[in-house]
Amino acid sequence: MGVRVTDIAYVRFEAPDLELMEAFLLDFGLRRNERTDDTLYMRGTDDEGFVHVTTVGDEARFVGLAFEAATSTDLETLAHRPEFSDVEALAGPGGGFVTVATDPDGFRVEVVAGRSPVGAIPLDRRLVHNDAEAQPRKGRPLRLEAGPSQVKRLGHCVLNVTSFTASEAWYKERFGLLTSDEIAIDEDRSLGAFLRCDRGEVFVDHHTLFLVGSKAAGFNHAAFEVANVDDLMAGHTHLSEKGRSHHWGIGRHLLGSQIYDYWADPWGQVVEHWTDGDLFNSETPPGRAGIPELMASQWGPTHSTP
Repeated sequence: MGVRVTDIAYVRFEAPDLELMEAFLLDFGLRRNERTDDTLYMRGTDDEGFVHVTTVGDEARFVGLAFEAATSTDLETLAHRPEFSDVEALAGPGGGFVTVATDPDGFRVEVVAGRSPVGAIPLDRRLVHNDAEAQPRKGRPLRLEAGPSQVKRLGHCVLNVTSFTASEAWYKERFGLLTSDEIAIDEDRSLGAFLRCDRGEVFVDHHTLFLVGSKAAGFNHAAFEVANVDDLMAGHTHLSEKGRSHHWGIGRHLLGSQIYDYWADPWGQVVEHWTDGDLFNSETPPGRAGIPELMASQWGPTHSTP
């Protein structure tokens, strides 16, 4: 028996140098919540204790991702499945409980519940914009404070998987995910799919997980929501001035519609800033698109490979 997860909770990495990782993530717009001798917990402005966790390891690598469940009872339901661990206490700020499994490609998949809020941080760049039809800002200039983007939360994770059909079935059966857009190769085959949480009538992000069929399994990227477009642009300037490695952007995706900007951490692992994405609920029908639509930007640069 599966459950219906409510959101993505965090991504988990290993790295040989927590100092380097923290410095990059601070430039990216995350904030340190806690750091021990071997683990770094980074948060956004929302009230979750952490959205990005790194443990010291010999090599830099993606370890896995975590989903949020509605209640601890959901964790017990999953723990009755042979592939899931017993429910245990979750380490890190906010506490809570967790059960753990391994997906078909060996990624660690955690499901958490009962995390205590640690208090939201107010957003600084709350801006009033004038446009061609409405000018609510009168008599005062718009000024942006320089510095990193303000990351609110983790929005989604993208995984390259060796068998899209097997991975899609695995995640849907256990976590109740719905298809937003399936990426077709031809009439009979699909490359991947954007999957979202099923919260009934409640609108959720266009995708929480994107599975992409590939010859080799691996981490593709993790995407973090920022305050707004100006905040994303300010963060782009800040990261550029810090000499960070830009990967792709700035543009607006076709599928999901979000404005995007991709960067690489010190070991080449890709993280995305995004804002203004689509919201779907359980009544939104699934779409079907091809690779050109997947790679397309409504404005901004195109991408050559999925």
